[in-house]
Amino acid sequence: MSAVDSVLNAATAQVEQARADASLRPEIASFFDPATFTVTYVVHDPATMEAAVVDSVLDFDPSSGRTSTVSADKVIDYVNSHNLKVVWLLETHAHADHLSAAPYLQDKLGGKIAIGAEITTVQNVFGKLFNAGTEFERDGSQFDALFKDGDTFAIGKVPVTVMHVPGHTPADIAYVVGEAVFTGDTMFMPDYGTARADFPGGDARKLFRSLRRILSLPPETRLFMCHDYLPNGRSQYVWETTVAAEREGNIHAHDGITEDEFVQMREARDATLDMPRLILPSVQVNMRAGHLPPADENGVTYLKLPINAV
Repeated sequence: MSAVDSVLNAATAQVEQARADASLRPEIASFFDPATFTVTYVVHDPATMEAAVVDSVLDFDPSSGRTSTVSADKVIDYVNSHNLKVVWLLETHAHADHLSAAPYLQDKLGGKIAIGAEITTVQNVFGKLFNAGTEFERDGSQFDALFKDGDTFAIGKVPVTVMHVPGHTPADIAYVVGEAVFTGDTMFMPDYGTARADFPGGDARKLFRSLRRILSLPPETRLFMCHDYLPNGRSQYVWETTVAAEREGNIHAHDGITEDEFVQMREARDATLDMPRLILPSVQVNMRAGHLPPADENGVTYLKLPINAV
């Protein structure tokens, strides 16, 4: 992070303005998928009823290879019952633990599919891993919008600032929506800690700096996690916290932890972790903005399983 972080300063000003002006705060509904421990959010402006869906889930059974839309249909029912107009389908990164339902939601609800501009780095790495061939474009063109650090847009009248927060993957971004932040996989609830940084392109040192960047926002800033894994000692899933709570109590990244201490902890912990159960199907779909790979000449779509390559 540079000595003068203009994007952080702009996001801080936005949060403070939204805290002072209720018309700039979004309404937020959450949808928890227990199969992948993922939280999808519908974020809307009460004045205009414009909405965004953050990190949607397409249900996938790896044993049968079947997809279903039960989780996404709950989002659709909510949007329709509240008369919302979806203008954005936002991805915080190319997820390794679930398939995105963005194309399905776009077909049913509309909206533009967006992700961080560094998705091209992810596409290059995983395009090679899956031997996707020259027909797989590695320029992010599968998405309707690619956001860079500091980009701004709005959901109705609610302002949004994009913060690039790499480390878990090169393409991770956080969306600062009014006075709320959707952190993606960068961090979890204080009692669970932080994201792993051992995927291709991951970097524990960059992750620490991204964490400190988010945690430099005003203490009252609301933070919304993409996952909760119910750590020992807690009986209910939760996914909303604050900057102040994370700075005080995050078991991996609370105030006082140095960068070197974090990196040593994160790399040692990552070395003990198994790969996510759905990483191989998820990434080859999500690098395509949630679209399945092209069908073979027999009309069937196949997902590849590289052997001894991850």
